[in-house]
Amino acid sequence: MSALELHNISKNFGAIQALNDVSLSIEPGEVYGLMGDNGAGKSTLVKVIAGNFPPSAGEVFISGQKVEFHKPIDAQRAGIEVVYQDLAICDNLSAASNVFLGREPIRQFGPLKVVDYAFMRKRTGELFSRLKSETRPRDLVRRMSGGQRQAVAIARALLTEARIVLMDEPTAAISVRQVAEVLNLIRQLRDHGIAVVLISHRMPDVFEVADKVAVLRRGRLVAAKKASDTSPEEVTGLITGAIEAV
Repeated sequence: MSALELHNISKNFGAIQALNDVSLSIEPGEVYGLMGDNGAGKSTLVKVIAGNFPPSAGEVFISGQKVEFHKPIDAQRAGIEVVYQDLAICDNLSAASNVFLGREPIRQFGPLKVVDYAFMRKRTGELFSRLKSETRPRDLVRRMSGGQRQAVAIARALLTEARIVLMDEPTAAISVRQVAEVLNLIRQLRDHGIAVVLISHRMPDVFEVADKVAVLRRGRLVAAKKASDTSPEEVTGLITGAIEAV
């Protein structure tokens, strides 16, 4: 059973059609590279999946069940987490505090309620171990590399037992070594049976980890195929319009 299915998704903003009849199927433990030029509709599609925008037409299915998201919390409750390009983490807090941000466990001693930092650090350490990341729960985010920051954001997604993780340009503006670290994190998600939608302009990164590649152009899906059945040259042609569709 597919982790995520999109059936004929369209999205209009007034007279502007951002998405036109897009259908995709993503399996558990599959990395799906989503590519396209600026304005192709990638961000709009992700926001439809994440509950930011309701589709103007079409249907969304999670594990075979039709769902309707009216706000992002609806998508989160269905097992969808988004790791945005800016990561939305707090530089002045530790890794553990960021992972549990807004979900802090509370212990009660009579009338006194306190945050259970010991549990937060223990659970965060377990998540980093699961991701095979060297990031430590007590580390301050402002002292972290780009790859470590991604580990924090992904650990936060794992904390909620996400079944689908949407990643927006996770390897943008980081070093070559950090890119390798982030790609390894994506492999770890895949190995744990989590479906990953990877939005990226970096062709080598997509072909390094993606099982399938989809290309959007002007709101339409022009290709969706196994990464092993296509090439960077073909994908570039599809993105630019030199190749119409495959």
